[in-house]
Amino acid sequence: MLLSDLVSLLKDIAGKEDVSAEKEELLCYSYDATQIEFLPDIIVKPTLPSQISEIMKLSNKEDMPVIPRGAGTGFSGGSIPVKGGILLSFEKMNKIIEIDEDNLFAIVEPGAINGDLQRLVESKGLFYPPDPSSMDFCTLGGNVAENAGGPKAVKYGVTRDYVMGLEVVLPTGKIINTGVKTRKGVVGYDFTRLMTGSEGTLGIITKIILRLLPMPEKVSTLSAFFTDIADASRAVVDITKKRITPRAIEFMDRNSLEVVKEHLPEGLHGKAEALLLIEVDGTEIEVPRILEKVKDACKANNAAKIDVAENESDAKRLWIARRSLSQNMFKLKPDKINEDIVVPRTKIPDIISAVDGISKKYNLKIANFGHAGDGNIHVNIMYDKKDADETSRANAAVKELFSATLSLNGTISGEHGIGITKAPYLKMEIGEIGVEVMKKIKKSFDPNNILNPGKIFVE
Repeated sequence: MLLSDLVSLLKDIAGKEDVSAEKEELLCYSYDATQIEFLPDIIVKPTLPSQISEIMKLSNKEDMPVIPRGAGTGFSGGSIPVKGGILLSFEKMNKIIEIDEDNLFAIVEPGAINGDLQRLVESKGLFYPPDPSSMDFCTLGGNVAENAGGPKAVKYGVTRDYVMGLEVVLPTGKIINTGVKTRKGVVGYDFTRLMTGSEGTLGIITKIILRLLPMPEKVSTLSAFFTDIADASRAVVDITKKRITPRAIEFMDRNSLEVVKEHLPEGLHGKAEALLLIEVDGTEIEVPRILEKVKDACKANNAAKIDVAENESDAKRLWIARRSLSQNMFKLKPDKINEDIVVPRTKIPDIISAVDGISKKYNLKIANFGHAGDGNIHVNIMYDKKDADETSRANAAVKELFSATLSLNGTISGEHGIGITKAPYLKMEIGEIGVEVMKKIKKSFDPNNILNPGKIFVE
């Protein structure tokens, strides 16, 4: 079928104003946070699951790939149309449909923004913990597809721990509902868990039921600067040894501190090798007691300066520094490879040491930051892709980083998924048999390999 004829059929399904094959618009949906670009053939902005169902039936008939897309904030290329096709943008399916304050759940469309949900439920005295750094613009559908995490994961878990149920359009066009609105439910296979983190390869999420929590009474934020990065790593381990679970323990190394120094207290960033940003929550009575234990752990590991934010404004300034790290990394070099490895907390000193060795071996500037509380470190390998030799060294560093991570019983991705950037390394972690089983699952859901092809597996 001619592209023009396909566009016409799609307009009949979704409406003329929500379908485009104009190159200017296609360019806007051709990349994500990796800055890798592939042009789709057609953009469709659906508003109803029934439209998506018809689009999937048509795409199977015409052998045309379909790629679901949220806000394009992913770091693994999961929403990039590597084989062209129909890109479904969920910007118009963005409603927060319901907040059930009695049963503690929310129902949302996939294009709803994470931060919008958080602010809405907080106004009602409720709490939705998963908070990626991109929370003010990333979509909840994308969060579910990638099983997004965030700083609060150390205490509260990741997106999959809050997904109670889903409405999903299967690759064949059939629509299913998974999960429950209750606290318990073990009827049949857990399709909700399977869909969460499947990176848009098994089904298209059109509705999400999310678990909510009561808002904690009190939150306090502490910053601890260290002149030795190993001391900061050991402090993280000591905090957990004290049977304390802060809701966030964020880590930044010297290179990370340098790019956000305008948000830090004067005179500290030049001397500090690392910063721990620690947040605790709970009742009015228990938070001060927990803070004292956190301070003791930091002092015991030679913290150069410890500060407790006196007010919400001071705490916000520190979190602005943390959340702006990713986009500010380009102050170091024009390009980056952002990996999100995870190791057991006790192995954080070992992986930081390994990364330092890799940096020296390949003569690359590497900045480390991330969720030290659960061992999730974002390793940013900075380089200039116009320099062929430096690019080659950066790619070699990635493989060595993954080898070091797996040798410490870690994983090569904590929250970014596999997409296209990590697909070549999948077998390093799950092995040949594991990959074959995953491919069989994909085949059973999507026999024609229509939905988001080219992701997770090297084809």
